[in-house]
Amino acid sequence: MSFRSILQDVKGGLGSISRRSFDVKFSYNLRSRSQSAVHDSHCRNEVMLQQQSRWANMPPELLRDVLLRIDESEDAWPARKNVVACAGVCRSWREITKEIVKTPHLSGKLTFPISLKQPGPRDFLIQCFIKRNRATNTYQLFLSLTSTLVENGKFLLAARKYRRATGTDYVISLDAEDMSRGSNTYIGKLRSNFMGTKFTIYDSQPPHAGAIASTSRACRRVGSRQVSPRVPAGSYVVAHIAYELNVLGTRGPRRMQCTMDAIPASAMEAGGSAPTPTECPLSSLDSLASFPHFGSKSGIIDSSSFSGTIVNTSLKEGPLVLKNKAPRWHEQLQCWCLNFRGRVTVASVKNFQLVAATEPTQPVSQSDHDKVILQFGKIGRDTFTMDYRYPLSAFQAFAICLSSFDTKLACE
Repeated sequence: MSFRSILQDVKGGLGSISRRSFDVKFSYNLRSRSQSAVHDSHCRNEVMLQQQSRWANMPPELLRDVLLRIDESEDAWPARKNVVACAGVCRSWREITKEIVKTPHLSGKLTFPISLKQPGPRDFLIQCFIKRNRATNTYQLFLSLTSTLVENGKFLLAARKYRRATGTDYVISLDAEDMSRGSNTYIGKLRSNFMGTKFTIYDSQPPHAGAIASTSRACRRVGSRQVSPRVPAGSYVVAHIAYELNVLGTRGPRRMQCTMDAIPASAMEAGGSAPTPTECPLSSLDSLASFPHFGSKSGIIDSSSFSGTIVNTSLKEGPLVLKNKAPRWHEQLQCWCLNFRGRVTVASVKNFQLVAATEPTQPVSQSDHDKVILQFGKIGRDTFTMDYRYPLSAFQAFAICLSSFDTKLACE
């Protein structure tokens, strides 16, 4: 049997399990409690028997070879969803798939939702784009799938803007349809001060071992329901963003600085490393089951097997600091210019490129010092490109870019 036939059978099995799950839920609503308990137990046994299929009982060596070939052949979205489907067959398939699929830092690929919290590759930028909806105050992040700027994309994250008396909140979620702070898919937020000059990025889960949740009153999710009885909702500070005040009102680009509290400065050195969550510390037991494809509500994945492990990284030497790359003045065009290598087509005060603000004593080469870690720019009225690389994750990069959308009373 060919590997393509194996993959088709796997997807068919997932579809049949999903339909059975729907039948269980539908029947549950029509029966009494005693009948429902017996019926639910019977259906769970049927699902378990279905998982013990010929694919679940494949020899580990053969199974690993099959999954390796699928991972190598399905290297880009939308075909990449087949790799995610393999992780939903049963526990043995899931464990081997997790071992085979590399982090974005090593592979440059975004596969599971946890990839959005892991650093990008060192050697190239992961190309994404953001679409803004002015009517609903929402922003959606997509992974670029083609060479054209925004012709096609894979949904990754969404954010909604909430105005407060003392500032603005941007709530970030895995689900474009549910972006409330009490949602099971809430993963973090961006908070600004009243002037829109200082921002703080909060993660719903600890970014590294030993991280302490913020206990300040401003960080409490007031009015939001408890997301999970097992994992309490938290706000862990991962970065601070500051825009320089333009007191004199002179014309020119914004100046910004990002202090990445969750990333050590040594991450930019040769052999350095950034905190990398290896498994998803879910705030909901159903998050991965509902969102195995970054927002697609199909497939079955046992979320308990993804409960959190985080690589221990010490921040004793101080956090990484990023600053915007200084543009040059173009005499003929009479404007400030940056080389976005064709990824930005519209001049805007929001456009920026971030590089590492290293100290003279740090052992970092000039090429690494000038390397763009995050770039953001306008290509349409409500469309922007966002390209990022190591040591930032997609979540961190998206939050930094959201700060550029906010109104800044004293920066322009």
